Order: sequence, then C-alpha cells, then structure tokens
Amino acid sequence: MISGGKKANVNVLEVGRRVLLQEAEAVTALVDRLGASFEEAVDLIFSCAGRVIVAGMGKSGQISRTIAATLASTGTPAQYLHPSDALHGDLGMVGRGDVLLAVSNSGETEDLLKLLPSLKYLQVPMVAILGQTDSSLGREADIVLDAWVEREACPMDLAPTTSSTAALALGDALAMALLEQRDFRPEDFALFHPGGALGKKLLTTVSDLMHSGDALPLVDLGTPMDNAIEHMTLKRLGITGVVDASGRLVGALTDGDLRRALEKGGEIKGAPVEKFMTPSPKVIDATALAITSLNRMEDHSITSLFIIESEDEGKPVGLIHIHDILRSGINR
Repeated sequence: MISGGKKANVNVLEVGRRVLLQEAEAVTALVDRLGASFEEAVDLIFSCAGRVIVAGMGKSGQISRTIAATLASTGTPAQYLHPSDALHGDLGMVGRGDVLLAVSNSGETEDLLKLLPSLKYLQVPMVAILGQTDSSLGREADIVLDAWVEREACPMDLAPTTSSTAALALGDALAMALLEQRDFRPEDFALFHPGGALGKKLLTTVSDLMHSGDALPLVDLGTPMDNAIEHMTLKRLGITGVVDASGRLVGALTDGDLRRALEKGGEIKGAPVEKFMTPSPKVIDATALAITSLNRMEDHSITSLFIIESEDEGKPVGLIHIHDILRSGINR
C-alpha cells in the first residue's frame, strides 16, 4: 500500500530488530572472507601517488560518497565520481597515479563498465567492492573485495539494505587499515576537521585559553590570609597560586580551602597563606590540548589547573578554569 493508505498491522519493533540482526550477521560474515585481496587493496591505495576515485551508481553511489568522505578525512586523498557524469566530461578529474574504487552490488553497472576503456588507457588500476564477484566488473577489476550477502533486509529482497551496509563496512575497513598504516594521529585528524566542536576539541590548546600576565592570580609564601583573599577576589577566579622565593608553584588557595578554614574556626585573617593552602596543586603543560585539561579536572574533581613553564622549573605561567573550556565550546 502506498503511503497515505491503510496502516498494516505490523510489529515495528520486531521488524527493526530483525533488520539490525540481519545486517549485523551480514557484516560479521565478511570477516572470514577477508584475505589477501584486502591486503593487496590496502597496499595499492597506500602507495597511490594520486587520489582514490570512488564511483558507484544509485544506492551504491551514496555509499561511494560516504566511503570517499571517510577516506579523505582520515589521511587518504579521495573524491567521489558519478559514473554518468564521468561519461560526459568529469572523467577529466581522473589521471595517472590515481586508483579507482568501484562499488556495485551486481557488478554489472553499465556506466561503470563504459568507463573501463578510458581507465585502462589512463593506466588507472581498479579495486572493486562487489556483491557478485563473478561479474563483468569482477572480471575486469585488478582487485576484488567480496561484499556478497545472502539476502537483503527488505522482505521482498529488493531494496538495497544489507548489501549497502556490507559495502560501507568494507569501505570503513579499508579506511581504518590505511589510517593505521599511515600512523594517523589525533592532531592529523584535526587538520581535516578544523571547524565546529570537533576542530575545537582537537586543535585548541591550554595556552589558547589560559589566564596569564596580570590576570594570573599568584601570591608569595608568607602572604597574610587577608591579603591573599583580597587578591583572589580581585582576580575573580576562585583561586590563587602560592609561589616560593624562586617563583616555583608550591601551593594553591581555593574557595574550598577558605570554607574548610572557616568550618574549623580560629584566627584566619593574619595567618600566613601556607597554613590553609593546598600543597602541590595539579598542573598541566601549556602545549596540552584543552580537552586534556578538562579530562584532568574532571578526573580529580577540581575546577582549575595551573600551567607551568616546565617540569624542571615549576614556574606558573598561566591558569585555566573549567568555565574557560566550556565557554569555548569544548566538552567531552
């Protein structure tokens, strides 16, 4: 029945679970079929001097776009090519040194097959992710990755569902194998994701957000508590560092320390700051990522970290507060 007609009596929860289980089983079945051809495909793409051109039609085309995007974002230059557009001029984006990654369930996609003479002329090798390895594309490809599935999740075995999931999973496997071969690191990932929350998380360092110079709250050992409290109030960060005669950080006085001192009673005002400070406060290096400092604060249930010049010197050059990190848009 076309949408808008009478609703069939269907247990949608049961359907959803059946589809997920069937697709999960299809992907799991790929594991035992992964072998030498996968290693060859990774080696070919890794040594590729140009780009990976990912091509597919219809649903396979959508999967191809996603595979190309995943490759490109993880260190392997890649671009999607629509086979029909390639037949009408876009093939010009393909050149010697590139590798074609063709995605097709049937292996008989007409527009992909029409590209083969030109690709051979350009000496572009082809890796094919295929649902039918014994097909026209399978016989022409240099390397074939088997994405066969027993049946689609569609009850009529028509709509590409399980087969699309299997092809995408193989594309992800290729991308991750290449990522690890390239020793791709979080800082490399950040270069390709500079915008939005992800870019901020991976690119923003402690030094980008820290309070420094006149904004850095510091008092000397021996400072009377009334002066230390006045300094904390002036800097408005709820904390002040305490340094020795050589400028090394030896403690910190926080709002929490003040509350605990008041609870104990006794004279506070004229006492030296070291009587109530927390010795050996948590610190971090200025080159650390801001997200690292946030994780450290949460691990130790604190709200601030002092930034030191070096482990040897131990001289504070800044302070970062949890609110500075959250205001920047960085979170777990």
